[in-house]
Amino acid sequence: MKYISIADAAKELNITSRRLQQMCASGEIRGARKEGRRWVVPDSVIEKAAVSKRPLPIGISDYKIATSDYYYVDKTMLIRDFLDKKPMVSLFMRPRRFGKTLNMDMLRVFFEKTDEDTSKYFRDKAIWSCGKEYTGYQGQYPVIFLSFKDIKCADWQETHEMITRLISAEFRRHPELENSDRLSDYEKSQYSDLSRGKADSTEYQLSLKTLSLLLHKHYGKEAIIIIDEYDTPIQQGHTDGFYKEVIEFMRNLFSGGLKDNSHLAYGFLTGILRVAKESIFSGLNNLTVNSILDEQYSTYFGFTKEEVCRMLEYYGCGDKFDEVCEWYDGYMFGSTEIFNPWSVINYVSENCFAKAFWQSTGSNDIIGEIVGAANDEITENLYKLLSGGTVTSYIDTGVIYPEVQNNPYSIYSFLLVAGYLKVVKVYPQHDGNYMCDVAIPNKEIAFVYGKEVLNKTGKTNAAISIQQALFSNDAGKLQELLEKFMISSISAFDGTGESFYHGMMLGLCAVLNNRYRIRSNSESGYGRFDIALIPINKSDPGFIFEFKYAGKDSYNLEALADKALAQIEEKKYETELHSQGVTKIIKTGIAFKGKKAVVRQK
Repeated sequence: MKYISIADAAKELNITSRRLQQMCASGEIRGARKEGRRWVVPDSVIEKAAVSKRPLPIGISDYKIATSDYYYVDKTMLIRDFLDKKPMVSLFMRPRRFGKTLNMDMLRVFFEKTDEDTSKYFRDKAIWSCGKEYTGYQGQYPVIFLSFKDIKCADWQETHEMITRLISAEFRRHPELENSDRLSDYEKSQYSDLSRGKADSTEYQLSLKTLSLLLHKHYGKEAIIIIDEYDTPIQQGHTDGFYKEVIEFMRNLFSGGLKDNSHLAYGFLTGILRVAKESIFSGLNNLTVNSILDEQYSTYFGFTKEEVCRMLEYYGCGDKFDEVCEWYDGYMFGSTEIFNPWSVINYVSENCFAKAFWQSTGSNDIIGEIVGAANDEITENLYKLLSGGTVTSYIDTGVIYPEVQNNPYSIYSFLLVAGYLKVVKVYPQHDGNYMCDVAIPNKEIAFVYGKEVLNKTGKTNAAISIQQALFSNDAGKLQELLEKFMISSISAFDGTGESFYHGMMLGLCAVLNNRYRIRSNSESGYGRFDIALIPINKSDPGFIFEFKYAGKDSYNLEALADKALAQIEEKKYETELHSQGVTKIIKTGIAFKGKKAVVRQK
């Protein structure tokens, strides 16, 4: 029988070495033995585990379920980092689907005092090896937990009703208060009204303060308040015209619970935006903001490189790491390289077929507004980003929704905090904000970004018409449609450059990503093509594009387009498509100048 070390076995089994050692000592691992002072286990343990890998936690935000029944990436050291500093109220700003809700539920399970011994959910996690000074906090506090992530209503009346129902449900989660001998009759009646939905709007706006008071009196311990995705109804209010009402309600709700509340131990909030200027947290001088530009907690939302490597190895697809990097890596939180966790999990779940998973995870109405407010310079920069370029802009991590209309340059701040851009370089400013070079983080976001920019600017129909001309191999029609598109969509800057048109064409091709794998600036044959469309169904035609830009020269566009087409032939750019079984390939050379284009196809 072959034996392997605890460290190697723990890696394969997705548990800590400490937990596996405990299992060996207790006899849970049959055949385990000590060699000197170290445990080793039979490799049959790994073989058995390989037959029944833990399922992937797609859409799982319940910490107990995630750690008990699914593959879990251990983020419990967030607890240690918090306890090292103990800020009174912490706000974590991260894009959607980067693990905010799961982490907040982890905090709830760790800190909450319940009849169940919840330490069992942490004994095999990293936090438990940190010692009693940390584990001593486990199960010691009453906790209030509210998640606003699903409150996406079209009007204020429905939104108000959903918020009050959510609050009532949280009161009912603490039935011990109903008959507590530590509460007065009046306090019990408050609990009864708020838990049964019989309170008025003012009482609901004060409900966080009320519930924390009742819990404090009952347990003799201040409460922890956790608010997940606090700004979801605020974004909805901005989009659907009840912004003023939702801001007023939230301001009173949060102020009561988090500002000068003697019944509060600690507070945690998550969201995409800080919304500080809207006075939701007016006077809240105990708020610590953790944005994507900060070092603190940078590894706990999203997956690190090491965590992705372990996951791929666990599911037997370690050779796919480079493709995962190309598609889902590229985010920088502080100075930490971060992968999109939602997309990595879905990629592995779908047998490592790469596509844009993140685009279907939330409402992007705000994108339409910010793109609609874009001036010619910003529109040009949007295409520059899509072609792989960078843009330097002032970044305000406290950007608010109304600024999208009043200040079109806030688009870069919003796109950054929402996950559509990454920071390439930071130039700190004295006001606490930053000048940053920003870019699109990865291939997934290039597709999402291009598709949503086109959709939100109303250019989808134009894109479809252009695609039809491509498929029919009609160079004249394609040329006509491209010029019509550019006349209505871009500014004719003489010095724009080829990269602008490259980005524009990449955006027009982006809506084909359900039928084609879109490659940009990749090597093939004797050089690098500009864009290639590789069909998923090999009976469909493939496409290769080469672009030329005339600039300020009086270069003949027809001759330049001929040159682009000839370059495809000379450099044998079709080599990669042939290697992937594509038999029919349409080669397209396009020359651009201003809003003019000449197309040659073969």
